[in-house]
This record gives sequence, C-alpha cells and structure tokens, in this order.
Amino acid sequence: MSPWLGKTAFLIGVVAMMIIRAPHGTRSRKIRIAESRKGRLEVALLGLMWIATLILPLTSIATPLVSFADYPLCPAAFVLGIICLAPGLWLFYRSHADLGVNWSISLELRDNHRLITLGVYRRIRHPMYAAIFLQAAAQGLLLPNWLAGPAYMFAFSVMFPLRVRSEETMMLKKFGDEYRAYTARTERLIPNVW
Repeated sequence: MSPWLGKTAFLIGVVAMMIIRAPHGTRSRKIRIAESRKGRLEVALLGLMWIATLILPLTSIATPLVSFADYPLCPAAFVLGIICLAPGLWLFYRSHADLGVNWSISLELRDNHRLITLGVYRRIRHPMYAAIFLQAAAQGLLLPNWLAGPAYMFAFSVMFPLRVRSEETMMLKKFGDEYRAYTARTERLIPNVW
C-alpha cells in the first residue's frame, strides 16, 4: 500500500481540523478574557502540541529529514486510521459547536462564560480531548514514520493530565456546586468508562 494514502488522509484531517477551529478562534478572540491560567507550562505544552501535530508530521511528509524512521503502510493500519479519523473529526466539530463562544485554545474563561452541559457535553466533560485522542491515534496509524506517527499521542499524553487538572480546578472555582454536580453525572472522556 502506498504511504501516500495515509499521508493524504492525515493531511485532509489536519486541514479539516483547521477549518473546524478557525471560526471559533476568530469569534472567541472578540470576547474579553475574564480569567487566564496561561502560564509557562501551558505555553510549553501548546508548543509541544504544535511540534507533534504539524511541524514533525509535515517535515516527515515534505522532506527526507526523518525518512530513516519510515516503514511500509499496512492496509489494516490505514483502515483503523480512517476509523479513528472520521469520528474524531465529528467529535471535534461537535464539541466546538456546543461550546460556542466559551471555547478557548488555552486555559481561559471569557466574559459571561457558561457551563455547557448539553450536546456532547451531556455525558462527557472533555469531548474535545476525546476527539484529540482519536486524532492522535489516527496520526499514529496513518503516518508510517516511527517519529512523526506517534508524536501526537506522545505530546497529548503529556499534556492531558497536566492540563485537565488545571482546567477542572478553574471550572470548579468558577461554577462551584453546579460543576461538582456536573462531574458527578459525567465521565472525563468515555461515557460510562472514564
């Protein structure tokens, strides 16, 4: 199987994520930030994510710099990658749409920030992170390179536990008992599991 099938699917996924996120980023920048927890750690984690999701994969696709780590694309990996990519993109879209003006790329609360508990947030507190895990799995399966493929999963596995704790603490401080009740009836990533 041609490695370009996986690389093309990966690139389509990256472009789709950018198209999904762009209008939300534009809209959220227009609303004043009421509280920010964007410190050095957050900036470093976001930088790591950019390297893992764009710079290293695009380097592996467009240059021979990391071609020493290439391997053949397996048809089963390609199919599994598409199976992760499609619902990951849907969940990514749905979580942005349901958050609306409350979305931010960083740990921030906007003016008039509301606790969203409907849509995909009805059963999962962090559906966007679940979508990112699916996207990371898709990258690992679709990019046949031992460095670029798993980079996203590695970076997000570092970021997730550090960020989710701060995010939930911020939400608890802002929404108090309402957020406690929400956490009692929802799971972090997978309904009825985790």
